[in-house]
Amino acid sequence: MMNLQIAIETQTAVLKALKVIKRDGTPTNFYPYKINLVLQQLGADQAVSDFVFQSLYDQFNDRQEVETAEIAGAIKEALIEANHDDLAQSYQAYYEQSEANFKQATDPTYRLNKLFNQSDTVVHENANKDSKVFNTQRDLEAGSVSRALGLQMMPEVVAKAHLRGDIHWHDLDYSPVTPETNCCLIDFDEMLKNGFKIGNAWVASPKSIQTATAQMAQIIANVASLQYGGCSANRVDQLLAPYAQLNYDKHMKDAEEWIAPEKREAFAQKKTKKDIYDAMQALEYEINTLYSSQGQTPFTTVNFGLGTNWIEREIQKAILEIRIKGLGKEHRTAIFPKLVFTVKRGLNLDVTDPNYDIKQLALECSTKRMYPDLLMYDKIKEITGSFKTPMGCRSFLQGWKDDNGVEVNSGRMNLGVVTVNLPRVALEAQGDKDLFWDIMKEKMTLCKQALDYRIERTKEAKPENAPLLYMYGAFGKRLDKDDSVDEFFKNSRATVSLGYIGLYEVCTTFFGPQWEDDPEAHDFAEAIVKYMSDDCKAWEKEEGYHFSLYSTPAESLTDTFCQADLKKFGKVEDVTDKEYYTNSFHYDVRKHPTPFQKLSFEEIFPKYAAGGFIHYCEYPNLRQNPKALEAVWDWAYDHVGYLGTNTAIDQCFKCGFHGDFKATAKGFQCPQCGNHDPQYCDVVKRTCGYLGNPQQRPMVHGRHLEISARVKHMSGDMIKHAAEHEKAKQSDAERVVG
Repeated sequence: MMNLQIAIETQTAVLKALKVIKRDGTPTNFYPYKINLVLQQLGADQAVSDFVFQSLYDQFNDRQEVETAEIAGAIKEALIEANHDDLAQSYQAYYEQSEANFKQATDPTYRLNKLFNQSDTVVHENANKDSKVFNTQRDLEAGSVSRALGLQMMPEVVAKAHLRGDIHWHDLDYSPVTPETNCCLIDFDEMLKNGFKIGNAWVASPKSIQTATAQMAQIIANVASLQYGGCSANRVDQLLAPYAQLNYDKHMKDAEEWIAPEKREAFAQKKTKKDIYDAMQALEYEINTLYSSQGQTPFTTVNFGLGTNWIEREIQKAILEIRIKGLGKEHRTAIFPKLVFTVKRGLNLDVTDPNYDIKQLALECSTKRMYPDLLMYDKIKEITGSFKTPMGCRSFLQGWKDDNGVEVNSGRMNLGVVTVNLPRVALEAQGDKDLFWDIMKEKMTLCKQALDYRIERTKEAKPENAPLLYMYGAFGKRLDKDDSVDEFFKNSRATVSLGYIGLYEVCTTFFGPQWEDDPEAHDFAEAIVKYMSDDCKAWEKEEGYHFSLYSTPAESLTDTFCQADLKKFGKVEDVTDKEYYTNSFHYDVRKHPTPFQKLSFEEIFPKYAAGGFIHYCEYPNLRQNPKALEAVWDWAYDHVGYLGTNTAIDQCFKCGFHGDFKATAKGFQCPQCGNHDPQYCDVVKRTCGYLGNPQQRPMVHGRHLEISARVKHMSGDMIKHAAEHEKAKQSDAERVVG
């Protein structure tokens, strides 16, 4: 037996040294576990598998490389030689079906027919797209063709891995057919100061805050049409303050002519405050009524909270008051812009801080509208290297300085995301941790091939393809039309992201469904994320582009990957049988930790996944108990960098109910009167890193199930009690250390 085992290990080692040449000429390594899995699925026992590997060894042991078709033919011949013609036929059918699936997926006509027949889940992949309207339908039609062509363009090994569900190439309906960038942090400051051009119109620097916000809306609409991801405005209160100052100066000049000296300042301030409120309200409505060329409301994030003078404070208050009021006569919750409020010790965290009153307004807004999410100033600097808002919902830039040593945040961007299916790696490993790490190595090699292609394809853009981005300031510098866009990407200025999903399911496979309380399991989860982070650092050192680890929001991917694995592995308890996978590093949504337990469990992971992350907790209706939410915010300040609030804010316009709508198979229903008509209700749920309205724009099956499975972490009174307990524990620990 020992000699047999040594022989098998020797054969495997020799075969693993082979280079496999794919049909398109792409070289890759030989991975024996893949053949084992296929043979198991076909019903072959271990003796048959050993015979097949002996045959492969005999045929290829003196070769350095071999073509894919040769391996497939050798496996079939070995099965026939082992008197398993049935398995040989099944294997041939499996191989042919795989090739047919690839041919089908790269056929634009097939993709269009699938869309027209309503059998393509793409219509529900983005909660920000309403597939009933013409411009979105046109975008979906173009996207179907782009998906087919994109698969033809990228390396075949990457395309097939995407189709199998090993990895996911995000936004295939836009990239790589067009060399667009993903998300960005727009350099509004540069553009508003120096002017910019959209179409044939040169836009001069604004002379009032109303004009400044109008220009911001135009910039947002145009940027959203020139890329496929979200865009953000950093420190918008400080950004817009100089333009509100122009309003104030004008009102003071008028006051000098018409108002008594002792009343002039009060007059000018009052008029300026109204200008600020009107300008910010206009921006809110403009963003929510805009459509980009992709047929969706521009995914926009607005960050604020660090301003200290009276104008900056008024801008902060206006943003929050307008969101609290809601949209239109029914006062519906605005989905965009996503609001991100900065909390900073010494500024607004504690009751003695000068902007503490604005934090109280932010608390009220969060209990009524879920936004704003929070950026903890000190923790964000610790995790990412500098303070800045995320691009879109969660994509963070690393701290970066230009050749002159000046820190640069605005004007930078992400080049795209490729996500690895971690639960599949665990399922393929079948409880063998050594094999798990072998498979991880293969998946990382595959992801790097995909990300390298994303970089190279994006570099093929010309500045004139996206003038506002490359030539007129949105990306921070202004290129000539013949310059290389790589000026914006190289030397780690941009990010390109390795995403991941399903850490909960991975550890469930190895340690069981209650693994969150097991230190060994938590260490294993941390090791996985660190492994991916270390690879990203090595790739950056090798290539000069910033590869970042990104905790994928997985809006539709929570469904896509799980459905693929259901077909491949069947129903696996607490893994695939839920019909959804858990986002990135998050705690199992079905469990009942306190907010403090959940955040304590999750807080280690952004240290490695600094390229994208968010934490959130589930609460009951907190309108009457904002102090409970504040207890979590205050505790979280020293623990996590980015925190969202999930609370019950649904509204029924038929019976007047305010709270949490009941999840049903058909959507969400008022628990008081049964209403589920989107015309007469406002249902708002956190889809992933951002909010969505699932009654207006339905989501994929798996995401609906995941939201339905979420439980509240505790009541308001319990939160306050737990916060006091956590604070006492922390004080005790500090005394022990002291």
